[in-house]
Amino acid sequence: MDTTAVSNLNAYGIDDSGYDISNGIIRNGDSFGFIMNGYGVGQNAQDSAMDASREYFDVRRIKAGNEYHAYCTPDDPPRLAYWLYDIDRMNTVIFCFKDSVCARLFRHDVSIVPQYSEVKIMNSLWQDTEAAGVSPLLALKLSDIYSWTIDFFGLRKGDSFRVIYDLVTCEGDTLDIGDVHYCDFIHDGENYECFRFEERGDTTGNLYWDSDGNSMRKAFLKAPLKFSRISSGFSYHRYHPVYHIYRPHTGIDYAAPKGTPVRSIGDGTVIKRGWGGGGGNVVKIRHNSVYTTAYMHLSRYGTGIRVGTRVRQGQVIGYVGATGTATGPHLDFRVWKNGSPINPLKLKSPPDKPIGDLEKQAFAACRDSLRAECRHIVALKSYERNIIAPLNSLNAM
Repeated sequence: MDTTAVSNLNAYGIDDSGYDISNGIIRNGDSFGFIMNGYGVGQNAQDSAMDASREYFDVRRIKAGNEYHAYCTPDDPPRLAYWLYDIDRMNTVIFCFKDSVCARLFRHDVSIVPQYSEVKIMNSLWQDTEAAGVSPLLALKLSDIYSWTIDFFGLRKGDSFRVIYDLVTCEGDTLDIGDVHYCDFIHDGENYECFRFEERGDTTGNLYWDSDGNSMRKAFLKAPLKFSRISSGFSYHRYHPVYHIYRPHTGIDYAAPKGTPVRSIGDGTVIKRGWGGGGGNVVKIRHNSVYTTAYMHLSRYGTGIRVGTRVRQGQVIGYVGATGTATGPHLDFRVWKNGSPINPLKLKSPPDKPIGDLEKQAFAACRDSLRAECRHIVALKSYERNIIAPLNSLNAM
């Protein structure tokens, strides 16, 4: 076997010796044909390249900002031998223009790295997660898991969480957060544990449970939109910023940028979609014989939203705006119970079905194992912090 040839192969499996390699970024208005013309690639070769790559990638979808890499011969004029386009962080399509035109897809190595992180909330979930050196993608993941349990707009200073999860990396860079296996979120002095457990035969995709085996999913989400702030609370005696009088405000105002998606907190039927006077564009949903919700000041409605539409929990029913009587873009969110307004932040939501009887023992074993793993990691980190670190400092003196 000729090991010399093999040793010259780069990460893409290309023998790059003898080529001039240049890197570039797709600019606004660039097309595959425009770029190929710049390298002197004829129309027949371009058409062949498009056909060869069709299985992996449509060259008409190259995006401004994505990188490419060109391998050219040192001839005069140079001739393009390979052109590599990064579809995303994990996939690169390789075009070969040497003896014949061909294309193949290269998948970069992706690693799943187990992680443990602790974050204490002092300013905001997003800011403090970043400050702890943790990917903000984890904050998004936790907000999804706890959407039915914790109001992430109402996090308090001193709240904290510890979490065991998988980090998806590619060549050392973080791509995504994989599975969250365990989390203990302390909010307002209460512990909210969740455990990832896949119940056999389940078709709902329900993967997260509390310590008693109750589903983390509930009938209603805690909030109708993600990552904003409460600008006005529930009150029967609020000073109105436009009318300059005291009047009831039986809802919660969430300040958010115009266009932020607004989600239905639960399954239900749209009973109003239209102008609501001071409330601007309004969507009102009846969830059952007890609960009704309204979403006000919308800039526009979600696709297909009309009176009589059946909506699902989490479905986008509109977008934040400032229609009606409003000083700025926000969502006025209201809840009625048996026809009477209630504070949305105090809405109690029944859980989805618990772990089945046949799986309770397996779940308990999984729960206890994850708790033990977390305790072990905490103890190890405490040992490193309180014993090893001071010893290293003394040795360095």
